[in-house]
Amino acid sequence: MTQKNIGQIIRVNYLQPAFLICAAVLLITASAMPSVVKQLGIRLKKEPLPLKNPFSRLDNPGLIPYKVVAKQEIDNTDVLETLGTEDYIQWNLEDTSVPADSKTRFCTLFITYYGMPDKVPHVPEECYIGGGLRQVSSEAAALTIRPGPRGSAEERQVNARYVVFAVTSSDIWGSETTFPIFYTFSVNGEYAGRRIDVRNIMNKNLLGKYSYFSKVEWKFYNNSFGRVIYPDKQEALAASEKLLAVILPVLEKEHWPSGLW
Repeated sequence: MTQKNIGQIIRVNYLQPAFLICAAVLLITASAMPSVVKQLGIRLKKEPLPLKNPFSRLDNPGLIPYKVVAKQEIDNTDVLETLGTEDYIQWNLEDTSVPADSKTRFCTLFITYYGMPDKVPHVPEECYIGGGLRQVSSEAAALTIRPGPRGSAEERQVNARYVVFAVTSSDIWGSETTFPIFYTFSVNGEYAGRRIDVRNIMNKNLLGKYSYFSKVEWKFYNNSFGRVIYPDKQEALAASEKLLAVILPVLEKEHWPSGLW
């Protein structure tokens, strides 16, 4: 078949009634879409939503039995820009209610907040691997939060993620140490353990003026004879439920927005 014949066939196909009808429908739909979206009240772009109170006002006495032993600031502007927010806390906590040698005696707590939900949530799987660590496993963790003096009256579950990383020590043996990291996202009043779930929850909010998400990330550890030790899975899960029963009610009542989406 010659190039001339091919060109003729293409021209004829473009003039087929079916093609012209489809093109017309698409053109009409595209031109009408902004009007339809406006009439339905759908908000494709959300407005910024600040915290109720900045994390700097987080009530330390309200975290009992946890004591804040260190507060870390991110001084590197490049790191802060990559993080995408200035609303964060990076604390070291000590659980004063467990034995001094408990593997869950200490905890690093890293909380970030995003009132502009068009950003892509950061997850430890990317950050730690980018730092040279090896991911061993990653699985869902449904944490049961039981009522407490500062919590809700009903038992509930929080969807979270349990990720295990491995790091090779710098000693002559080059031994490998594994440790678990937990994280969960608070998204418009719901909890999600995966980045795709964050998006799914926000996508439900078609008519809302605002959306937000906040990541809570934590890791338990202790020091033994100059060596950092970590809890096993069951110890870490139990300690996580205890920690969230204290920290989440404070964040929900005093810091995260409520009822605006």
